[in-house]
This record gives sequence, structure tokens and C-alpha cells, in this order.
Amino acid sequence: MANVTDLKAFPGFELVPDEQLRWLLDHADEQQYAAGYVLHRPGDSIDHLRLLLAGEMTIGAEPDELLHYTAPAITGVLPFSRLTEGVQVVTVDTDARMLELHRDHLREMATTCYELTATLVQQMTDRVRNFTQQAQQEEKLASLGRLSAGLAHELNNPVSAIVRNADALRTHMRATPERFKAIMHMNLTDEQTDVVNEWLFEKLDNKTAPLTMLERSGLEDDLTDWLDDQRVPDGPDLANSLAEFRFTDADLDFILEQVGPENIAGVLGWVNNNLVTEKLVVDIGEASGRMATLVSSIKSYTHMDRGGGREAVALADGIRSTVTLLGHKIRSKNVTVTVDIPDDLPTIQGWPGELNQVWTNLIDNAIDAAPDSGGTLTIRSYVERDQFVYTTFTDNGAGIPDDIQKKIFEPFFTTKGIGKGSGLGLDIVQGVVRHHNGSIKLASKPGETTFTICVPISE
Repeated sequence: MANVTDLKAFPGFELVPDEQLRWLLDHADEQQYAAGYVLHRPGDSIDHLRLLLAGEMTIGAEPDELLHYTAPAITGVLPFSRLTEGVQVVTVDTDARMLELHRDHLREMATTCYELTATLVQQMTDRVRNFTQQAQQEEKLASLGRLSAGLAHELNNPVSAIVRNADALRTHMRATPERFKAIMHMNLTDEQTDVVNEWLFEKLDNKTAPLTMLERSGLEDDLTDWLDDQRVPDGPDLANSLAEFRFTDADLDFILEQVGPENIAGVLGWVNNNLVTEKLVVDIGEASGRMATLVSSIKSYTHMDRGGGREAVALADGIRSTVTLLGHKIRSKNVTVTVDIPDDLPTIQGWPGELNQVWTNLIDNAIDAAPDSGGTLTIRSYVERDQFVYTTFTDNGAGIPDDIQKKIFEPFFTTKGIGKGSGLGLDIVQGVVRHHNGSIKLASKPGETTFTICVPISE
């Protein structure tokens, strides 16, 4: 049987008067549990303060274990705690011995055992602080996990494009001497050469909307017919390049008139050489630009070049960076994302890294909730009363049932299956928003779920 000496081994109990510890022994029941015993499961009522006298126990199940206790340790309900039901499985790891005090005795303890109550309240304060720190760390790791796979895929695409086009450019440049020989055999005046150059580079500089597949196919057919009529070799390949830059048979009629039938094949061969080079260089430039955008988004998301203090934050930067980094998941789920944030949106005072955790959670959850086809997510920011910035995240998923809406911001609550999420997201979101003196609200019905975040504008 447990005695006062056993209780003195618990954190803080060494300062509690012996008569108060004897009160605890008189009102508590001692229990024995075998290794593997499940004390309670998610949703079960939690009605006891538990003092682990011997053995070990764990909150959470693999691979998402949250806390591991080794005797002596204090768990369960504490004075003034609002904990009523479990959100994680609690398992005894080894044969264990516990002292259990039912919550019905906590009111009497608070009125008769001041030092004992104060020690247990301090335990609750420490528990909240430790849970919060661990939850924040878990959420940062979860966010990295959500982003890393997609980011690797996002970077792989432009890198592969650069390597592929660089090899193609190298191969293409080796064919340039043959084009040069053909040019050397042409008899063109300086005026004709200038006309060809101006005609070509005017087309290259003319940035217009790309053709549809049907439009391009029709244009290629017209160009192929024209080239065949003029007996220009490799007509289909040449027509493909010319159509890429929206050359028409009228353009070819113009250049034929300028250089004559005897020079048209050589001129168009030289033109094609330039078009292929231009296309490869443009593709390499676009891929490099995509990589630069991703690196910029990573830098903005992690704020590698800034301190960790409070600062003026432009919400649009963090939200757009997060959308970019989640781009692979957005495309794989076929979700259409619309970001409607005015350019003149005021800044807020805050911690950019924390806010990016908010955007990651809300956007990631919205993508998961979206239907497999026709999914949409609309992100909108606006100002009200010149004091607050409101940001809404609206998806067209199935919605959140009313009974779940009441629990959605509870710590560790999740509707996802094992391995599908940490269950920490919305609790962390609410904590971060409150840290910024703001609020978060949920409105949900089938086909429309909106999270609204309100934060004050920077002073």
C-alpha cells in the first residue's frame, strides 16, 4: 500500500504537509494494471487524478505517441481542469501501480488542502506549457512533411526541363554549320538581309496568346501546303516551328516576294534554326524562372533572412508563397485556387513564421476536403472599419457536421485516419491567431466551408 513517503517522491509533493498527503491517501484508491492495459480510448470519460506509483504509461499510439510517463508521474484530471474526455488512447506499457482520486473529491481537496491543490495546479500549468511547446514543434514538423514531397516534385520538373533542353540545344547547335553553308550560297543584298531580320525578330517579339490545338493544327496544314507548293524540303518539321511562333502563309508570301524563289528554302532554313534556338532558350529561361520562384517562396515561407521578432507582415506574401509550395498537391487533387488579395492591403504586426503555419494548415485542410473533381478554394482578404484585416478560406468540400464543429479547435482533435494528419492543426491555428490578438470563426454547410480570420491592422 502507498504511504506518505511514496507520495513525497512526486514532483512538488516534498513541500506538501503530511496531513494533506494522508488526506489524499484516505480518499484515493490504489489500482494495479498489467502491461498493455488500455486505461481509456478517445471519447472515453476521464474522471480520475492518477498518481503513477510504479511502472510506465504512454499517451497516444505509434507512430504518433505524444507523451511517455515513468513513475513517479501525475496524469489525468487536475484541479480546475476542464478535461472531461480523452482525445488519445492511454496505454500501460509495463505492470503498473496507481493511486486514483475521483474528480468528485477535487472540490473538497481545493477547500481543505491548499498546498496540495497549489502543487497540482502548478502541474497543470506545466502540462499546458509543455503540451503547447510540443504541439507547436510537432506542427512545424508536420508542415515540413506536407511541403517537402511536393517541393521536391516542383523542383524536379524545372531541373529536368533545363537538362533536357540544354542537351537539345547542344545537339541543335552542331547542325548550325550546315545552315551556315546554305546561307553562304545565297545571293542576297544587304537590303534583303535587313528585311528578313526585321521580319523574323518582329515575329519573335510579338507576344500573343498561344493557339488552341485546333487552331495550331489548321495553321500547320496551311503552312505545309505552302511549303510543298514551293518545294521547300522538310516541310512538316518547318511548318511545326513556324506555327509555334504564329507565322502564316501570308507571312511566307511576303518573304518569298522579298528574297525570291531561288533563296526561299535557304532563308526559311535559317529562320527555322533561329526559331528552334529561341524556343529552347525560352524554355530554359522559364524553367530557371520557375526555380527562382520556388526558392523565393521557400525563403519567404521560412523567413531565412529575418529575425524571429514581431514585424510588419504583408499577408499576401505568405499566402501566395504557401500556395506555391503546395502547388503539387493542389494540381494532383485538381483543385482550382483563387487568391483575391488587394495590392494595397494594410500590413499587420505579427510573426511571419507563425502565420505561415496558419496558412499551411488551412490550405492543406481545404485541399484534403475538396472533391476529387471540380474542387475549388477561394482565399480572400479585405479590410473592415479601417481597423481589421479579414482573410477567408472557402472550399466546396462536403462540409463539417455540426457535432464536429464544436470540437474542431480542441487540442489533438482530428477527423483524419491514422497517418493522415497530426490532429494538431486547428488548435495551433487558433493559438497563433490569438497570439496576434485576432479571432478565427468557422461556417460550414454541405458544399461550402469557410474559415474566417480577423487580425488588427498595424498601428
